[in-house]
Amino acid sequence: MLLYPLSLLFSYLANKRKKQYFSGKKYVWHAPVPVIVVGNISVGGSGKTPLAIALVEALTNAGYRPGIVSRGYGAQTKEFPRSIHIDDDPSDVGDEPLLLARRTGCPVVIDPDRVSATKYLLEHFECDLVISDDGLQHYGLGRDVEIAVVDGARGFGNQLCLPAGPLREPIERLDSVDFIVYNGEIGATKREHETKTFLMELIPDQLVSLNGLEPVTINDWHSSTQVHAVAGIGNPQRFFTTLRGMGLEVIEHPFPDHHKFSSADFSDLTEETVLMTEKDAVKCEANLLQDGWFLRVSAQLDEQFFLQMKNRIADTRQ
Repeated sequence: MLLYPLSLLFSYLANKRKKQYFSGKKYVWHAPVPVIVVGNISVGGSGKTPLAIALVEALTNAGYRPGIVSRGYGAQTKEFPRSIHIDDDPSDVGDEPLLLARRTGCPVVIDPDRVSATKYLLEHFECDLVISDDGLQHYGLGRDVEIAVVDGARGFGNQLCLPAGPLREPIERLDSVDFIVYNGEIGATKREHETKTFLMELIPDQLVSLNGLEPVTINDWHSSTQVHAVAGIGNPQRFFTTLRGMGLEVIEHPFPDHHKFSSADFSDLTEETVLMTEKDAVKCEANLLQDGWFLRVSAQLDEQFFLQMKNRIADTRQ
């Protein structure tokens, strides 16, 4: 494999960089409140966003006041740090931060520099806990809890680092995280990390209209059973499979992750029933489609995960 030597070099540099932070050679800033990092060691989507939403809900119910910091991937704004408002333009702030702000109602701040984002969050909002979205490799921000999210269907591919494989860090990085959450199905690493591995399932919640109609459950869905499914996410097939599991006949329309939708993308679908992901929906204007909907999902995990999470947070601050 021609790229294998480059993969070894990438792995070596990733390990070296991590050790520089962990050994104190590079400065790590520690927030005065607990920091939970949600990330992955593979490129592409894995389900971090629904897990972050579930964490906010569980921790809010436990009495915390969480806030979220994010890189703001795809954001065109040059003004950082920036607090997200629910009526922001997704092209300015990024689709995932906007989705997080709308779904959680908690403060969300974007900045490629996670430390800067966290300082801004704590200065401007009364948060007593920070969730760093997709921040596993941003070692400059100290963390109390690390969660690695894994796409159970795709796993770790050939288990090689970039560019020969899909990994941002060597698979041994999982040894040092606090929790491993598999989205959809649990892979082989369960045996090595039995006590800290959990299954996350994305449960269809509601079908929400782009045109202001009342949300409905799949049991109350009276539109066509044949839908044009649009997905501009890391793993579109997961979305298509979910829809088929709901009894729908799916015509697939996959797009690249974080795709910026325009009317041209729907020129042949204006009068069809179109169903998309919630992340895609935040980038689509109302009335773009006569019969446009998105699927809202909720992350479901064993209650033991949230119990262990709360205990870990309490232990780290004693």
